[in-house]
Amino acid sequence: MASSMLIKVTCLSVMCLVLAIPLANAGPYCRDVVETILPCIEYITTPGASTLPAPCCNGMKSLNGEPQYVCRCLKETFFVLPGLNLAALAALPKNCGVNLPYQITPDMNCDKVN
Repeated sequence: MASSMLIKVTCLSVMCLVLAIPLANAGPYCRDVVETILPCIEYITTPGASTLPAPCCNGMKSLNGEPQYVCRCLKETFFVLPGLNLAALAALPKNCGVNLPYQITPDMNCDKVN
């Protein structure tokens, strides 16, 4: 039990460190975007995760603002995560009932987002 908690705390610490890299150079709005989608991190990095947390979908539904900027923030945040499940990430907006004007992929071109 204690080792399970230690593993979770360690994983959370690593994720926070990884997220701090793009946040160090990001503007305040990008930090807000990252904080909004933070509840999704465990779902998209845990192999076989089957339950999408409600706070994750709530965060995805609250994404608003300039679509190119949100796209860049998502791209800078998600694609540096170790163990990222690309299929789970790509399906995240649809599974949360969110219609983004782009698909979240490693090669998404945020300059073409309207």
